[in-house]
Amino acid sequence: MTSNILSTIPNSEIVTTRVLNFPQELIFKAWSEPEHLKNWWGPNGFTNTFHEFDFREGGIWKFTMHGPEKGNYENECEFIKIEKPNLIAWKRHSKPLFQILATFEKVSENQTKVVFKMLFETVEECQKLKPYVVDKNEENFDKLEIELVKMELQ
Repeated sequence: MTSNILSTIPNSEIVTTRVLNFPQELIFKAWSEPEHLKNWWGPNGFTNTFHEFDFREGGIWKFTMHGPEKGNYENECEFIKIEKPNLIAWKRHSKPLFQILATFEKVSENQTKVVFKMLFETVEECQKLKPYVVDKNEENFDKLEIELVKMELQ
């Protein structure tokens, strides 16, 4: 059961954009292969245990995020659109409910613009999370860059 990507207005989106000095294919790999994704997904201090990762449209991604001090956060997502190496979208089945739309645009051989959008059904839901997640998304991208450096060295 796949679903469409939400149509949103700017006030119901949280957008993080970064140009990374890595090839598009490598970045897509970091987002689509669980052995890499688990190393960088989430804000600073969080670790992940992946229970299921079925990377295809309609596939399920179940994981537990372990907080730095305490707390385990169960997550269940469904991939709704995959266009290698340009786009990955999923929707969350666990709260808070939103969709993720990640696009990877080749700028040059070794530069890729990543746009990470969190799409919410309502402005209210978006504004509730916005104060917390903007900085956390930047931390997530910092961790992604560290993982990409490791991947290049492999």
